[in-house]
Amino acid sequence: MMEVSNMAGRRALKAVLIDLSGTLHVEETAVPGAQDALNRLREASVAVKFVTNTTKESKKHLLERLHRLNFDLQEEEIFTSLSAARTLLEQKRHRPLLLVEDSALQDFTGIETSEPNAVVIGLAPEQFNYQTLNKAFRLVLDGAPLIAIHKARYYKRRDGLALGPGPFVAALEYATDRNAIVVGKPEKSFFAEALSNLGCNPNEAVMIGDDARDDVGGAQNAGMLGILVRTGKYREGDERKIHPSPHLTCESFPEAVEHILKNML
Repeated sequence: MMEVSNMAGRRALKAVLIDLSGTLHVEETAVPGAQDALNRLREASVAVKFVTNTTKESKKHLLERLHRLNFDLQEEEIFTSLSAARTLLEQKRHRPLLLVEDSALQDFTGIETSEPNAVVIGLAPEQFNYQTLNKAFRLVLDGAPLIAIHKARYYKRRDGLALGPGPFVAALEYATDRNAIVVGKPEKSFFAEALSNLGCNPNEAVMIGDDARDDVGGAQNAGMLGILVRTGKYREGDERKIHPSPHLTCESFPEAVEHILKNML
């Protein structure tokens, strides 16, 4: 059953931002009906953009995965937290120690990494060992900025929930007594950059995702509406963990699209 909050004072909807992992798919399995729902949404008079905190693979690898699952989207429609991290590195001219998976390194091609003076941390299970984390600890302790691609507590895999990068970022923050710079969801700057080329304001956009805090809470703090889906990492009661509560809580992405088409256009 859908639960809907008030829309008073909203402007006409111009854009829909869509999370990927947990919302459209879980690893190599699509959410039932998601492809058709996306096609229906594309036929409406709204811009569509895909925004993700996924850090285990490059945008190119992610796009290939989505095409294998028969989703119709283009690379330029995807905005990732890896892209946001790269932008920050280029602006600050940092030379990072990259704690990301090898499959994500493509998105940092051309970034100088010799003699690192910054630490960038994403979801990198193969990198989360004592030796590598201790190297990051020493750099941050000596003044290097700690840049968290995001701080998700956990995410959904086929075999169940798994630790995200957040606990490892928190460990480095605790050990160094420094706060990380977060570039992905739920940061307002992430959503602002995602909307920047869509020609709309935050109060003309809605975000669909399975993470109450990072997707929905972040979007609503940025001035958008948020729709929470009960797929992926969702756990019973997640909608009560944020304030304001989601505009809509529904079973899945297709149901969210149905609501948008019937009630928000």
